[in-house]
Amino acid sequence: MLLAGLPVPDRLVLELAQCLRTEGLHDTAETLEDAYDNEGGIVALTISDREAILRALEYCPYGLSELRGVLRLEHEWRMTEGLVSHAPPVG
Repeated sequence: MLLAGLPVPDRLVLELAQCLRTEGLHDTAETLEDAYDNEGGIVALTISDREAILRALEYCPYGLSELRGVLRLEHEWRMTEGLVSHAPPVG
């Protein structure tokens, strides 16, 4: 499955969804689970989804470190461009 343009193994997508649920980020977890259930190859993530994933990745498996890096860079770019006004999520 592709998340933020990166291939992520299905098992890690499901682990990420569990991390999101643990953090109370149910909507984004559901987005990932629905994509998995429907065998979605590419997941369209909103900015809110991306920020939720950044928060959840603080506690997720090592295999997701590249995804975390890409999402963090995107968030920093959005801040620089004035597209978001808050500090980057923890993680």
